[in-house]
Amino acid sequence: MMRQKLALKLTVGAVLTVLIAFGVFAYFNIQAQRNSLLTEVERHAVELSEHLKSDLRLDMLQNDRDRIHASIRRIGGQESIDRIRIFNKSGEVIYSSDETDIGHMVDQNAESCFQCHAAGKPLERLEMEHRTRIFRPTPESGRLLGVINPIYNENSCGSANCHAHPKTQIVLGVLDITVPLKAVDEELSSSRTGVLIFAISAVLILSLIIGLMVRRWIDSPVEELLNATRQVAGGNLSHRVKVERDDELGQLGQSFNSMTDKLAEARLQLFQSDKLASLGRLAAGVAHEINNPLTAVLTNSSYLLKRAEGKPELRADLEVIVNETIRCREIVKSLLDFARQTVPKKRKADINEILQRATRVVDNQLAIGRVELRMDLAKDLPQVTVDANQIQQVFINLMVNASDAIGEGSGTIRVSSKPIHLTAQGVVQIKRALCRKRHDLIDRKVKIDGKPSIAMHYRKGDKEGLVHLDPMYGSDRHQLGEMPALESGVDLACPECQASLIAEDEGCPKCGAPIFQFEVPLKGLVKGCLAEGCGWHSWKQVDEAWDDEFVEVRIEDDGCGIPRAQIAKLFEPFATTKGQKGTGLGLAVSWGIVDNHNGTITVESEVDVGTTFIVRLPVQA
Repeated sequence: MMRQKLALKLTVGAVLTVLIAFGVFAYFNIQAQRNSLLTEVERHAVELSEHLKSDLRLDMLQNDRDRIHASIRRIGGQESIDRIRIFNKSGEVIYSSDETDIGHMVDQNAESCFQCHAAGKPLERLEMEHRTRIFRPTPESGRLLGVINPIYNENSCGSANCHAHPKTQIVLGVLDITVPLKAVDEELSSSRTGVLIFAISAVLILSLIIGLMVRRWIDSPVEELLNATRQVAGGNLSHRVKVERDDELGQLGQSFNSMTDKLAEARLQLFQSDKLASLGRLAAGVAHEINNPLTAVLTNSSYLLKRAEGKPELRADLEVIVNETIRCREIVKSLLDFARQTVPKKRKADINEILQRATRVVDNQLAIGRVELRMDLAKDLPQVTVDANQIQQVFINLMVNASDAIGEGSGTIRVSSKPIHLTAQGVVQIKRALCRKRHDLIDRKVKIDGKPSIAMHYRKGDKEGLVHLDPMYGSDRHQLGEMPALESGVDLACPECQASLIAEDEGCPKCGAPIFQFEVPLKGLVKGCLAEGCGWHSWKQVDEAWDDEFVEVRIEDDGCGIPRAQIAKLFEPFATTKGQKGTGLGLAVSWGIVDNHNGTITVESEVDVGTTFIVRLPVQA
């Protein structure tokens, strides 16, 4: 199991790399130190040889052998010198600091003669770099450094009476000095030991540091991510990775959390879809079961309607029965269509007429509850392009809810209609938002007025966090949290990929502050300013194609009102304020119908004062 751990592999790889690096460094460092020491010893030996040769020159010219012997013994007796020898051109040792060597012949193949006799005959000139050699007299002895210094013939040597040499002889003999390298070898050994200890200590310390760094920066985050994947695989979609860093693993943790959020949301949507599918199956079963009773009611009521000639009151009641029986079948069919997300069948219709049909349906229920219905419908209202049955269903649902809110006590419901002109700002909901790298900015976990918000990541220095924008175009009801003023150099970015959402080379035309921008697929760029007190927004493609003519319908009651905490979830499926008496589908269905008509439905409510539902439908849907 340990062999499979990524952190262990990285640590071993890093330690081996460091070990190799230190090994190479130590090798070249010791080689450089060795060469430096040997060069210094060679220089010293060469200087000593030249100095001794200069001191002995006069004695040699005078052939004063005693003085030569004395000088060689005196200098050769120093601890830093092994021995000093002078041998003639034949290789016979004629002077030596070790008297046992005098008279012996030097082997021309030995270390001291090799350079001069390598070519088969004595060299007349020997370059300085070839005068030194390092050798061991015996395998057990220490190393020695030898320096040979040729003694050349001079004019005075050829003319002297004492021991004349022919002028043709260039080399008279060789001065050979050997010095021990024991001190150098000991220092090199000490240096090797020091470098080895340093390398081992450095490798151990660096290994510990690398191990701790890998453990902290790689192993722990990877283990946390691995544990998180196991949690999610086990079905725990609420598990979150703790993100405390901005590097790739931190971004991976953020992406993982975003993924689990989307998975949780997808699971919730799947659950909701299952419920809607169950609702569709239930509606289909209900439609099948009540189809025959409805047919019987419709047949008999139609037959009675034909026989009610001359009885206007009975005929009016029968007409209501026939019409509402037909509408019942349409309601069931519309519920099935909504559950299946079918497109409404839109035609030109009069909103006032739809409202009047809806009030006739609820008249009896309102009368039983002692609820007064007041109508204030504007004349010459423009016709709207809607599915009349679906919109009638919306109005009936809202009126029934108003009656239920009034309860057993008497109350009043006011229904009004009027033409209005609206700009796109505050009416159009942004349902999709993408950064420039095509990541979704919609945050379905955080809602504003019941609608999924638009999430952005802000950063200024070491301060960062999330802001959530109202998805209603042009609205300024954003949740900005602790974000500093945008004009102070705050960067807005995509929470997933950190791509900047600040518009380049463009400022707010109203206040000059930096502006944000994001894309709505197939509908262009949305731009806006978050500077305090500004509120500028722009959505060119929507603004240019916008038709500002709307019809507004208000349904107001003076009932119990709705608590503020429940308003945000009022239009969600199965959310109800009626307890066991409600199914929580009426307002969800109504919101879906209005949304499919490109309209809006909003609510204003105050506990113990009343509630107002406002439906706005575009004339040209």
